[in-house]
Amino acid sequence: MKPIQVGLLGIGTVGSGTFNVLQRNQEEIRRRAGRGIEIAMVADLDTTRAKAVVGDAAKVVGDAREIIANPDIDVVVELIGGYGIAKALVLEAIAAGKHVVTANKALLAVHGTEIFKAAAEKGVMVAYEAAVAGGIPIIKALREGLTANSIQWVAGIINGTTNFILSEMRDKGLDFDVVLKEAQRLGYAEADPTFDIEGVDAAHKATLMSAIAFGIPVQFDKAYVEGITKLSSADIKYAEQLGYRIKLLGITKRTDKGIELRVHPSLIPAKRLIANVEGPMNAVVVNGDAVGTTLYYGKGAGSEPTASAVVADLVDIARMDGSDPAHRVPALAFQSSTLAAAGSELPVLPMADVVTSYYLRIRVADEAGVLAKITTLLANTGISIDAVLQREADEVGGEGSTQTDLIILTHDTREGDMDKALAEIQGLPTVLAPITRIRKEELN
Repeated sequence: MKPIQVGLLGIGTVGSGTFNVLQRNQEEIRRRAGRGIEIAMVADLDTTRAKAVVGDAAKVVGDAREIIANPDIDVVVELIGGYGIAKALVLEAIAAGKHVVTANKALLAVHGTEIFKAAAEKGVMVAYEAAVAGGIPIIKALREGLTANSIQWVAGIINGTTNFILSEMRDKGLDFDVVLKEAQRLGYAEADPTFDIEGVDAAHKATLMSAIAFGIPVQFDKAYVEGITKLSSADIKYAEQLGYRIKLLGITKRTDKGIELRVHPSLIPAKRLIANVEGPMNAVVVNGDAVGTTLYYGKGAGSEPTASAVVADLVDIARMDGSDPAHRVPALAFQSSTLAAAGSELPVLPMADVVTSYYLRIRVADEAGVLAKITTLLANTGISIDAVLQREADEVGGEGSTQTDLIILTHDTREGDMDKALAEIQGLPTVLAPITRIRKEELN
């Protein structure tokens, strides 16, 4: 059978990894796919760099539209990133009748509904395993391996930069700003790390997993997003003393009222496997009604780990090219005609309606009656306390200090009720600093 012809848009870190993996494992990939997979063309603005990577193995061009216009190209692999030109090129490739493979989680999280609809109408595939958790095959697990299950929840460490920073803060007792500079020096964080440290990258990925898990449209605009920039080494130390570790989690959960979709720092019991995922590694936990809890762990970024996912998508397309589109695995796991409409019986819940438990750190005056006032305000809002830890004043502020930290763990409560209680507690004259609130996830 004629080898499938691939056009590669972008030959940076992932693009060069994809080319190298295909070249190195060409024979094994052909045996798995049933036909060869060849990168016939590469488009990159830096044609000199591209030629240095591919040599004479592929034609190098500076204009991506030359690839889309080539009738011999069967699959376009988009590795440019971003929302702008990448969206235009992907839609043009689909309109030209070409299958698309992309690692662009931002593009799909924001414009996925439009892109998947266009692909379905044209009868082509859009594959995106590399868009979430790098080399971990979590998309395939959710779309295919767990298809017998009613997924209950998904929780993942899906950003290696923030996990590296939190691991270093815990191991070395350093504050966020110090560790961020070290992460940038080592290449784990970008010069502008905003998307990572503010949780946006993780939210893009969580949005895609939520759509696949629950059969809803991608709705990035409905996600609650909170990063790690306000975490202190003190909170990480206190969490450890209480038997927890702090991780930035992407969480999506099925409830009676709708779907939770949120990214934020979370306390996780130290005994959970996911709590022990360190450095730049990723891990995703999926809970299904039949299978129970499953864990997926591995490298979430990097040249060849991500290329592994890109090539796996190419193999799937090589196997299915020419098949009846109605018999292919749907882009979002559920048949398009059965996807819940945005705001239907499966709405994405506002954060105020999410129910979870909390860690609170409250800097207070070290005097009698403070704890009683705070617990009374919590009780008046219907919030019950699981545990209280009060630090010695000398430990918090040094010898002779007149302030201390009060650590409170709560039972499950509605976020809107917690917001109301914290506003009242913050107004007490004995509360001396902004209250730190971190959500707690048992992941049972």
